[in-house]
Amino acid sequence: MSSPSYPTRRQTLASAAILLASPLLLAADEPAAAAAEPIIDIHQHTNYSGRTDEQLLFHQKRMGVTQTILLPAGTPVNMKSTHDGKTNGLAAQCGSNDTCVKIAREHPGEYFFFANEVPDLPIARETIEKYLKMGGLGIGEQKFFVPCDSRPIELMAQIAGEHGVPVLMHFEEGMFNVGFANFHKILEKFPKTKFIGHAQSFWANVDSTYDPSQGKYPKGKVTRGGYTERYLANYPNMYADISAGSGLNSMQRDEEHAHWFLEKFADKILFGSDCNDAVGRGPTCQGWLTIQTIKRLAANKQIERKILYENAKGMFGIKPKQ
Repeated sequence: MSSPSYPTRRQTLASAAILLASPLLLAADEPAAAAAEPIIDIHQHTNYSGRTDEQLLFHQKRMGVTQTILLPAGTPVNMKSTHDGKTNGLAAQCGSNDTCVKIAREHPGEYFFFANEVPDLPIARETIEKYLKMGGLGIGEQKFFVPCDSRPIELMAQIAGEHGVPVLMHFEEGMFNVGFANFHKILEKFPKTKFIGHAQSFWANVDSTYDPSQGKYPKGKVTRGGYTERYLANYPNMYADISAGSGLNSMQRDEEHAHWFLEKFADKILFGSDCNDAVGRGPTCQGWLTIQTIKRLAANKQIERKILYENAKGMFGIKPKQ
């Protein structure tokens, strides 16, 4: 697999290590001025790769984000769906439901949270409904080793439909929510439940000629008509989270296609960072790079604002930060 052009997790962790080693650096390097225009980040995590709460708050402000949705991990368990415990914490040390609620309570109107649980755990419904009733805006990040059209995912869809919230799905063949080509079955069975797609298999499949042998971050020109495009075009309940290295790569690999794609699905794409560094700006911050790429490739200001703010505001009923 060729190396992706965006910074690797090792590079971003190195940036975090520098900040951890120099606590005065955070105080000396003031966060960037508040964004002139609001930005909602629908995809962040507590304790991401060991990042502290203080570093998370700094990162979001410096990135220019004004409001953030935190996505928790499920209960740590040794099950097939967590690769016998090896991918607990969403495979990135991500914090629990309670850690996300804590920050949201400490920063009302600025931070929000989803509810999450391992989908085939017997207490999944009970746990998820508990946190939805506490104010959770959705379910996810669902990042577990189950078929994406399995009974556990049907349960997530059912709960989400009952509570009127979306489900955010991490699609990664061989690892999480496998069988992306079959996801239309869920979209058809639960037409009133909104799903937000994310991760390597979701973004690689913008290309109708994608072959897994190309790796999880394919390069080169995109041929229209991939599964992702078809799901977004044909199913009103399918949305896209353009976060992480996979989302950024999908734009950088073919900017002409990305320009078209952002315009075609301007009402269905939501910005997320899913960024684990502690810097929040510049070439080592993938989330910041994603914002800049959207601004550069969006056909007009209206499309840019939809993706960076308006779509999330409407879907989650988030009021402007006072």
